[in-house]
Amino acid sequence: MSTLKYNVRPSSLKENAPVLIMLHGYGSDENDLFSFASELPEELLILSLQAPYKLDPFGYAWYSIHFEAPQGKWNDTEQAIKSRDLVAGTLDELQREFKFNPDNVTLLGFSQGTILSIAIALTYPEKVKNVIGLSGYVSPDLIALKKDRSQYKHLNFYTSHGSADQVIPVDWARQTKPFLDALHINNTYSEFPVGHGVSPQNFYEFKNWLQNYS
Repeated sequence: MSTLKYNVRPSSLKENAPVLIMLHGYGSDENDLFSFASELPEELLILSLQAPYKLDPFGYAWYSIHFEAPQGKWNDTEQAIKSRDLVAGTLDELQREFKFNPDNVTLLGFSQGTILSIAIALTYPEKVKNVIGLSGYVSPDLIALKKDRSQYKHLNFYTSHGSADQVIPVDWARQTKPFLDALHINNTYSEFPVGHGVSPQNFYEFKNWLQNYS
């Protein structure tokens, strides 16, 4: 059994299915992104994970954010790295349980889940094929970059952001594409005229992107 609690939508395939792993945002849970599941391709095995840190009064987080910190929103890097490694290990546990195709793993994150998904893919590129990162950004202090950049050549990234995002500034998200370009990683970046959320246009764009790469 997996270390982390999760929701599952089975694949229409009997074996070796492509898998989509969902990582929710700060203060949410495994039910949030899972609402997308019914609109996504039937051949995908979908597993939506619940983050390990319980928040009061409700919700979960992949790591703490200290909103009152003098330098602004200070991320608990130690907790984040623990979650990064925990999810990487959970991928192995889930693969043994569900027998999905280990070479066709897509991470779908929102906000904090995006920050973590990017860190997982760039630290453990052998475990991931695609990343869909919604309303997040690259946090270099959470990434153990490979010296051999050829280990990233198979990766594909789709990232997007709301141009009116009031939680994570769009300028932070705009740094994602140059960061990935420098690593010679295939990537697409889009902006939509919304706040900290996913517009219908955003959903359909990443759905079409996923159908091309999964």
